[in-house]
This record gives sequence, structure tokens and C-alpha cells, in this order.
Amino acid sequence: MNLNIALLPGDGIGPEVIQQAVKVLDAIAEKYNHTFEYKKASVGAIAIEETGDPLPSETLQICADADAILFGAIGDPKYDNNPNAKVRPEQGLLKLRKSLGLFANIRPLTTYDALIHKSNLKAEVIKDTNFVIYRELTSGIYFGEKHTSDDGNEASDTCKYTVEEIDRIAHLAFKAAQVRRKKLTLVDKANVLETSRLWRKRVTEIAKNYPNVNLEYLFVDNAAMQLILNPKQFDVILTENMFGDILSDEASVISGSIGLLASASIGIHTAMFEPIHGSYPQAKGKNIANPLAAILSAAMLLDHFELFEESEEIRTAVEKSIELNITTPDLNSTNHFSTTNVGNFLSDFILDDENTFYNKNNIDLGQSTII
Repeated sequence: MNLNIALLPGDGIGPEVIQQAVKVLDAIAEKYNHTFEYKKASVGAIAIEETGDPLPSETLQICADADAILFGAIGDPKYDNNPNAKVRPEQGLLKLRKSLGLFANIRPLTTYDALIHKSNLKAEVIKDTNFVIYRELTSGIYFGEKHTSDDGNEASDTCKYTVEEIDRIAHLAFKAAQVRRKKLTLVDKANVLETSRLWRKRVTEIAKNYPNVNLEYLFVDNAAMQLILNPKQFDVILTENMFGDILSDEASVISGSIGLLASASIGIHTAMFEPIHGSYPQAKGKNIANPLAAILSAAMLLDHFELFEESEEIRTAVEKSIELNITTPDLNSTNHFSTTNVGNFLSDFILDDENTFYNKNNIDLGQSTII
């Protein structure tokens, strides 16, 4: 298969983790005789510094022309710590989602036996957790009308949803539930919010088309609690934009590291794949950032094009790196490996998984020993 992939490394550790994701994709291309071509573009703080715009028109066009987008990270303390900044890196990401119609964000979460001890939650609570969050991505309070009074003493944000915006992601979530454990949980605040009542009305109606899927409802405050108390109860979680943003970040504590969580943003004509972690500016340039979320995002990219054997190859390699403790400091504080060397291990494992033996000294030198 030939794929044209737009690369948006972004800010902070984004370029470092995307470099490793590309390395792994190139290994897949070599092994399975695919051709992946990449075109790099700037977004976020680096784009503001270069052009004054967090999403230059050239970047948007490169993304529109691509088969898929691989995104790194966005954000910079220069803007985070300045409440008066009129132009912010995150505006580029929001505009990109809206411009490309990326209406559904999909965030899977699974636990790894070798990393259960890294979570702050009890092992018996989180073991075998496996669910996916479907978050609406281009509407709601993040995209509603915003207003601040002239005297600065009053501000408002409008949350608005249409039936079409709800229906299209609801159908995706139900279809996912059909091929998983056939359970869907709608998370809302229908006891207070009119938008949530519309969500509940529409999802209840749509559920009639999926009689083999068990639909349940949770208020968002209860859902936040249940994610910690009993995460194994969930299969597919469906929710609106802000609730999904908060719950998916909360869920990262289950896996033991936000550096393991990948995501896909799906639109009608294209799709974008990105780790859910931030730009982690404190680690920029230190070669210590965890690349696994970016690499697992690349696996989701392959899933999108129905290259299931190839995506499973990546996940198997990731599981092996975790099993062997070939991981970055967030997962392995005493005997860790660099961002680059984790990528090297995964690439080499994919190309020769039966005959590759890794000696730590050689990995530290950036070399693999094949026996």
C-alpha cells in the first residue's frame, strides 16, 4: 500500500517521539512491502515563532492533501504562563480539527501486566482493563461563542450541540461496541444540562439500531469516580468534548503512564493520529521522552487503513519492550533507555523478531546484536 502521511511534530518532545514513530513505520513498510511517504509541516508554538500563525495555511493544505496525519505534541510555557496571549499554540490544533472535520476522538486504554505496579491504583482493580473512549471533538463548549465583558469582571463560554454532531459519533461508538464486548456507556450531565439531555435523547433513539449492544448511562461525576473504582466495567464510553477531554486524561493513571496512550481523530475525509500526552517541555532535547504513545498512534493509523497484521506487529513489539523493561525513565527509573534506543529496539524487533537478542550495553550504544 502507498500512503502519504503528513507529519506534524509540533512542540516540546513532539519531534523526538514522532521520529521514533516514523522509524517503526519504516520498519513495517520494509517488512510488508509498503511505501510510506512523509511531508513535514509546522504547527503550534513553533509555527507561531516562524509565521505568527499556530496553523499556517501551508500546513493545513499539506494535511488536507495527505491520506493521514501523524501529530506529535503542542504547547509551550511561554504561552501557558501568559493569560494575556492572544495567539496560542492550542488554537492551531483546534482549528486543524475543525477545518478537517475531525469530529471523533478515539482513545483506547489497556493495561500491561508488567506495568500494573506503576499505577497508583490497586493491581486487582485495574488488571485486564480494556476500554475505549469516543469523544466528540469539534463542537461543545470548546468551540462555542466566548465572551469577556469590557471591564473584565464577567466571562462566558457557550456549549452547543446539533443532532447531526451527536448522531455521527454515536453511530461510530455503537459500531465499535458491536465488535468488542457489546456494551456502551453514555457519559453526560443530563440532570443539569440541556445539551446532555439532547445527547441522551439521540443516543437512546440510535440504540434501537444496535439491539445487540447494551446501553447504559452515567452522569459525568459518577463516571469519573467509577473509572477509578472499577475501570473493568467499561467497554465503549461515549461522551461530549469537554467531558471526554477530562475523563481520558484521568484514565491515564490506570495504565501507569500517560506516555502509553494513543489516540485517533476521525473525520469524513481524513484522520489524524496522536499521543494524548502534552509537549513536556522539561524533557525537550534530553532524549528521555516515552515514544510508545506516538508509536501506538502509528499502529492506529495502520488500523484505519485495515492493515491489521501490521498494526498488531507494532503492538507486539511494544509489549515486548515493556516485558523486557526496554523503556524510558517514566516506566524504568533505575535502568532506563533513551527515546532513540526504544525506537531502535522496536524497529529491529519488527524486522527480525525471531532472531534478535538485545544486550543492554549494545542498546546503550545504539546497536542491536542479532544472533
